[in-house]
Amino acid sequence: MGSLIYLVLKFAHVIGATVIFGTGSGIAFFMLMAHRSGNAEFIAGTARVVVFADMIFTATAVVLQPVTGYFLMRQTGVTFTESWVAVSLALYLVAGAFWLPVVWIQVRMRDLALAASDMGAPLPPGYYHLFRIWFLFGFPGFGAVLAILFLMIAKPVLY
Repeated sequence: MGSLIYLVLKFAHVIGATVIFGTGSGIAFFMLMAHRSGNAEFIAGTARVVVFADMIFTATAVVLQPVTGYFLMRQTGVTFTESWVAVSLALYLVAGAFWLPVVWIQVRMRDLALAASDMGAPLPPGYYHLFRIWFLFGFPGFGAVLAILFLMIAKPVLY
C-alpha cells in the first residue's frame, strides 16, 4: 500500500509541476502573440482566457504542489535540510513573488484592452507599461520554475 501511495503522490506532484510550467509557458506565448497584434479586442479576449486559465489551472497546481511535495518527503524520509529541497523551496517563493503580481497585471491589462476596444480607442500608455513589467517578471519566474524542475529530477547536494 505504501508504494501505491508514493506513486500516486509522485504522479500528482509531477502533474502539478507540468501544469505550472505548461500553463505558464502557454499563457506567456498567447499573451505575447496577442500583444504583438496590437489589436485591443484580441488582447482583451486573450487576456480574459489567460486570467481564467491562471485561476483554474496554475493557482490550483501552485496550492497543491507543496502539499504533494510535503507528503512525498514524509513517504521517502527526505527532510527540509537537504540542500536541493531547501533551494527548491526558496525558488518556489521567488517564482510566487513574480507570479502573484503577474496575475494582477494580466487582469489590469485585460481591463485596459477591453476599455480601449469598447471605445474604439488605441491601447493606453498604461497598458504598455504593464506589459513591460509582465514581460520582465516572466524571466525570473520561469527561471525559478526551470531550476526547481532540475532540482526535483537531479536532487543534487548543493552545500
